[in-house]
Amino acid sequence: MKLFLNLTLTLSLTLFLFSCTKDEKPINLTIARNEVKQYYESGKYDEELNKVIADAKKKFNEVKFKENTVVIFDIDETALNNYGLAEQMDFGYVYELNKQWNAELKAPAISQVKELYEFLLSKGSKIIFLTGRNFYEYEVTYQNLVKEGYTVFDTLITQIGDETKMKAKDFKSGKRIWLTKQGYDIAGTVGDQWSDLEGYYHGIQVKIPNYLYLIED
Repeated sequence: MKLFLNLTLTLSLTLFLFSCTKDEKPINLTIARNEVKQYYESGKYDEELNKVIADAKKKFNEVKFKENTVVIFDIDETALNNYGLAEQMDFGYVYELNKQWNAELKAPAISQVKELYEFLLSKGSKIIFLTGRNFYEYEVTYQNLVKEGYTVFDTLITQIGDETKMKAKDFKSGKRIWLTKQGYDIAGTVGDQWSDLEGYYHGIQVKIPNYLYLIED
């Protein structure tokens, strides 16, 4: 999957926590990995996420939902949690392990995001899942979402064909343009990368924290 190519730099994916100037030395990769692991497992990640979701609910509470109103959710590290896979890969990237994890539907829901999903459904919003996963994983992705309780949504959109060569921001922004032309009114976007949220027709931007990897395009 194109969006995971950034992970091949192994633990450089965590170093955005510790930005350095040209005169500073980078942090040791083992220390960076342990810092990220501690952040997730100490409860600090959940505390940060709780605040993000509470703020999102307040913003969406001001929206007047119509029949065509939709909120668009990313999947990995947004709707579904791949922390267990990250640990299994020692916070690097192993193609075979990633594909096996997806095929076995192992990713659990991120409970706070699922809470936001259910809140939006109760407000009358439609839901669309938009992911950078490739089309050949469409079925297992669909099954994993349903297995974890995301049972009500209009559609799931994956990359297909030449879309796999597109930059993440361009792909997702382009799909939002297309969805708008289909008659949807996009009230918001929920994602763990800024490339999920930037571009055209994003509405309310809900940035889910992710310290496992960074997609910069």
